[in-house]
Amino acid sequence: MDLKHEIESLSAKSEFAAVDREVYEVFKTALRRGEIRSAEKDASGNWNANAWVKQGILLGFRMGKMVEMSKETETLQFFDKDTFPLRPMTLEDGVRIVMGGSAIRDGSYVAPSVVVVPPAYINVGSYVDEGTMVDSHALVGSCAQIGKRVHLSAAAQIGGVLEPVNATPVIIEDDVLVGGNTGVYEGTIVREKCVLASGVILTRSTPVFDLPNQRVIKSMDGGSLEIPAGAVVVQGSRAVTNDFGRENGLSIYCPVIVKYRDDKTDAATKLEDYLR
Repeated sequence: MDLKHEIESLSAKSEFAAVDREVYEVFKTALRRGEIRSAEKDASGNWNANAWVKQGILLGFRMGKMVEMSKETETLQFFDKDTFPLRPMTLEDGVRIVMGGSAIRDGSYVAPSVVVVPPAYINVGSYVDEGTMVDSHALVGSCAQIGKRVHLSAAAQIGGVLEPVNATPVIIEDDVLVGGNTGVYEGTIVREKCVLASGVILTRSTPVFDLPNQRVIKSMDGGSLEIPAGAVVVQGSRAVTNDFGRENGLSIYCPVIVKYRDDKTDAATKLEDYLR
């Protein structure tokens, strides 16, 4: 089956037959197995969205019907599209899911040795690679790509980017430490071995002040904001320079790169050690 061609053809339809649902289920299984991804890195190191994969996910919303997903033994009730149940999981998947109420939506890839601490949520189209920890109250948004040995600390929010289909989702590369209550949104790319301190917020429109290189990093022409490899990013502020701002001593939030990790730095070093 030419899955790409099939999905693109189905996306142009307004009504669906049983055979169309079968194609969609093949597509969703390929997502779950990591055989296809909503974004991929090319030989030059650039990340590119696979628009047809995003089309396939959106197709699931159009094709699905609202059903009750609650269990008779549970008090809480759940209603969602029948195309997006919870991801089927077995012990053989090698994913450690700690008891307490996390949810992994079908159509997401979760690699062996990933640890999910409750309550956490992993949405459709996301890709979570080996050795990553998704800590308590953390979110992996739709189509987000999370690398190997990433630590998403408690309450970290990795935003989802499903539409437009050609937009690059949020990318967190290998060996990144994302601090608690940190938010990464709107297709931001965080390169390998970065450290994002607690409370840092990154969006496409956020300028990042790079102290070691004395420059301001911005997204270009509506593209992704990209945090360089090894950057240690903390919360900062900059003065409001108009008369009212100066009179009242006002400042606004900005993220600041205070240093870069050395290649020899042990990835297991505590966040506090980076910020000393």
